[in-house]
Amino acid sequence: MVKETIVLAIGGNSLILDPKNVTVPAQYEAAYETALHLVPLLKEGHNLAIVHGNGPQVGFILRRAEIAKPFLHMVPLDSCVADTQGALGYGIQTALRNALVEAGTARSVCTVVTEVIVDKDDPSFKNPSKPIGSFMEAEEAEEHRNTDGWSVVEDAGRGWRRVVPSPIPREIMELDVIRTLVTSGTVAVAAGGGGIPVIQNTDGTCTGIEAVIDKDLAASLLARQLNADRFIISTAVEKVYLNFGTPDQKALETVTIAEAEEYIRAGHFAPGSMLPKIEAAVAFVQATGKEAVITNPPNLSRAVAGDAGTHIVP
Repeated sequence: MVKETIVLAIGGNSLILDPKNVTVPAQYEAAYETALHLVPLLKEGHNLAIVHGNGPQVGFILRRAEIAKPFLHMVPLDSCVADTQGALGYGIQTALRNALVEAGTARSVCTVVTEVIVDKDDPSFKNPSKPIGSFMEAEEAEEHRNTDGWSVVEDAGRGWRRVVPSPIPREIMELDVIRTLVTSGTVAVAAGGGGIPVIQNTDGTCTGIEAVIDKDLAASLLARQLNADRFIISTAVEKVYLNFGTPDQKALETVTIAEAEEYIRAGHFAPGSMLPKIEAAVAFVQATGKEAVITNPPNLSRAVAGDAGTHIVP
């Protein structure tokens, strides 16, 4: 088998097996379950970079900050992302290292706190639309709007939520470090939560900014910049479906870029769910001419072998 460099994106929700049990030990167990499915790929000698989501975990940090507001400072979003990169990276690297030891093999695993440059003129800054944090009553939302400068919207009768910009990732600042790790055989956990969003100033310095970057788009950028052989997005389903959840649903096995773009135009993929995954996969394939795969953790090895998942090809 040809050894590949693989970039794998896993969702923040995949680190929560039971929504009623979201403790740190429970999230470790979820990370360990995913790690078990990565061991075969690593035993085959593939090089690997892992990008994880952090949506629920950022929400937890913000909720704790809201509760503690009479006593402690609020936490800016760039710091929230950094916090989750460290905490979730620690859980993932420990789980993967333990799974490898138990399988009788060894690979180094390292988490990289990763900053990602976004364009200060990205249109999303004028139209924040990404919901984060918990639901609020109207009075609390108005207070945050006036006191903290939040953008808040009413969410389908369920309450008010904060919305923030979600700019396109442009450059991964720690790319050289990540590349060195991956090419040496170390598994790099990087660009967690899409990366810490920063803007580059005219003097070359960088400043963190209140925004969140889509994890799948950041993972796609990392895969392109690493010249990865394959980009895999791990999600809750083995394959992508047309007409998902209906009697007419149809599993997709191999999809060309042209077909994927037609399905996007036809509205087959939900904006907050499968759409960013398809867009991230298409961006990788367009830039590299290589294959992207969408599947679930138990089928990762089978997907690499071509026996499972949805494969997006040129």
